[in-house]
Amino acid sequence: MAFNPFTAALDAGSEVLESMADATRHNTRLPERAVEMETIEVGQTPSTVVYEENKLELLHYEARTEEQNAVPILVVYALINRPYILDLQPDRSVVRKLLDAGHDVYLIDWNEPSRLDQSLTLADYVHRYMDNCVDEVRERSGQDRINILGYCMGGTKSAMYAALYPEKVNALGLMAAGLHFEDTGGVLEEWGSEDYYDPEVVTETFGNVPAEMLDHGFAIMDPVDNYGSKYVSLYENIEDDEFAANFARMEKWLSDGIDVAGEAYAEFLEWIYQDNRLTENELYLDGEHVDVDAVDMPVLQILGEYDHLIPPESSKPFNDVIGSEDTEIIEYPTGHIGLSVSGSSHEHVWSRVAEWYWEKSEAAAPDAAAGETAEGAPEADGVEADAEAAPAESESEAADAEASVAAIQAAAEATVGGADVETVDGIGPTFAERLRAAGIETVADLAEHDAAELAEIAETNETRAGEWLDAL
Repeated sequence: MAFNPFTAALDAGSEVLESMADATRHNTRLPERAVEMETIEVGQTPSTVVYEENKLELLHYEARTEEQNAVPILVVYALINRPYILDLQPDRSVVRKLLDAGHDVYLIDWNEPSRLDQSLTLADYVHRYMDNCVDEVRERSGQDRINILGYCMGGTKSAMYAALYPEKVNALGLMAAGLHFEDTGGVLEEWGSEDYYDPEVVTETFGNVPAEMLDHGFAIMDPVDNYGSKYVSLYENIEDDEFAANFARMEKWLSDGIDVAGEAYAEFLEWIYQDNRLTENELYLDGEHVDVDAVDMPVLQILGEYDHLIPPESSKPFNDVIGSEDTEIIEYPTGHIGLSVSGSSHEHVWSRVAEWYWEKSEAAAPDAAAGETAEGAPEADGVEADAEAAPAESESEAADAEASVAAIQAAAEATVGGADVETVDGIGPTFAERLRAAGIETVADLAEHDAAELAEIAETNETRAGEWLDAL
């Protein structure tokens, strides 16, 4: 067909008019979309704060099934950004996926450290905060061992914790966790190399590491997309409600960064990235060896094939150096964030993860026996009721019965009073160790102190210490 300059001119004019009409329509929607993006909701799965210490909050999510796994899952999030990326929207929520599979889910929300927290170390986070949260979950669930799921930096800390406290971990899930850095960590490992970067220069300048610095550092790993093409995609899809809502949720999370405690950041960069001490089994926290041979529980790694922050090669070798012979790897074709929010990940990955936790929980059983008090002593009230119900044929027999009741009850109280302090509801191994160091070894010793004294000794709050006294 011969070229017709008049038709071509008309076609070009029509295309210009259509483009102008599209632009006008898109521009009309922009103010409306801007309001929607400012008010978009995230992290909507109902939860309750069941424990607080310093800035951290331990969340317990409401059950979504009648039957629940007796062994709960504690999700340990990273110190960077907010944890609601794991509960971004109802149909793409890791938390909700686990709940719908019948799991009892807790999550540590670290929140933002203040200037006073800049000296917090990895030992503080692992030995103190994580251990206290684990003890809280163990006590609430009645389980000696619980399941743990660590994400990103939270996965690295979870691996440390499992090495230090293997007796408290039933099964360990590590999601996009940085564990092995020996020319395997991609751009971040290169940038963080001791040849080019000294984290202490940052911490000496700022104290805590500013969220803005971290955000821009991650963004320039893919500058074309993060500073250009994603906004072009939004403009082109501005009339697509679902696209705009998904974009708004992700942008809210990306811009909602938090500072990182300076000392912990420096230790993490130097010890994990630069020295590779975890996988080399040369890491010590507060002088205690983080012995990866002690990681003997089932371990599942959940990895993104296209993860440019934590490439799979920065995680996989960890399974070869730990003591566990029960290991599994799920490597899915997605990125670091895609593991949490992509629809295909939720369809293909998280169903298997939920199933894995069920499989590894089958051997765990409730620890507490009903009808027993501390150290297996019989309940005094029950003894008293039974004794009082015994028939007395004479006043003498009745008096003898009352005397017997008093003796039995006194013996029971003496047994309880002499019981170890750790038998008190709410006092786990960590708190018990601190109390014993101050000479508070038994329930009777505990009763001699008030809540304020106990809170100072155990490094907790008065409300919690008061609950221990109320349980006596």
